[in-house]
This record gives sequence, structure tokens and C-alpha cells, in this order.
Amino acid sequence: MEKQVNTQASNIAWKGKKVLGSHSGTIDLKDGKFKFENDEIVGGEFVMDMTTITVTDLKGDDKAGLEGHLNSDDFFGVDNHPTSTLVITSVAKKDDGTYGVVGDLTIKENTHPVTFDLDYNNNTATTKLTIDRSKYNVKYNSGSFFSGLGDQTIYDNFDLNIELKF
Repeated sequence: MEKQVNTQASNIAWKGKKVLGSHSGTIDLKDGKFKFENDEIVGGEFVMDMTTITVTDLKGDDKAGLEGHLNSDDFFGVDNHPTSTLVITSVAKKDDGTYGVVGDLTIKENTHPVTFDLDYNNNTATTKLTIDRSKYNVKYNSGSFFSGLGDQTIYDNFDLNIELKF
């Protein structure tokens, strides 16, 4: 059985950190579904609409500038890569009721495995993911690729807090 995610009621919040602070925002889920067997999650597939990256901690020109930069080829190159996907490849239910999930995350046509815990309760699934952007060819001001950046360095890891509603 499949359960379609209510994309309008769901929320994906992101946070990226740099030496001198951080930025946060949201991104919309374009499509998503979980596969169930005997009321247990066994799989799923999710599509993020990369063209909806929004910055929530800035206003005006600063907000527009950062959103434009995140959409550019320096970061997510949304003109050529308008979506990112997560396909669940394995699921194991833990003793505490959470699910240990392994999936393939594709950003900018680069696919790598990710592992995370997923809480599922009634009609809501929540998780927190930490993604290493450098694996997905998102290298702008990364200390892993460029030296001498000093306080302009942006850390490779960014966090996603995800709440999916059915």
C-alpha cells in the first residue's frame, strides 16, 4: 500500500552554517509517498522542488541576493537541476518504534547514500538529516576545496528538519 504525502501541509526547513554565523530557510516538497506493508514503512520516494529554496532569516535585498545565489550554479543550479530526489532503499524498525532508514539522495545528478532515523506517528513522519553538500558538487566557499577563505568559509554540512503530513 502507498500513502501519498500532503505536500502543502508538509515542511522542509534547512540550515547552513558558515564561520561567521548561519542562514536558514525552507524548501517545498513537490511529491512524496511512503510504501507500507502491514502498517510498517518499507520504502518511499520523495521529490524536492529546488526552485522553491527560500531564505527565512533575511529580508529585502539580502534575502533576494542569497536566494538568487543558492539557485545559481555556485550552489544548486536550479535551472539545470530543478528537483532533488530521495529514494528509500531499506528500512528497519527499531525497538523504540523509530525507523532506521537508508536512502539514495540525488542532488545535481550526484547520488549518494544517506542514513537517518525516522519517527512515524499517526499521519506524521519527522526526521533530521545532515547532508555533506561537497558530495553533490556544491562547492562554493567550501574549506574542503578552497584554501585561504578565512571567515568566508561555508561549512560542508547543512541540516534538514523534515515534517511530512499525510
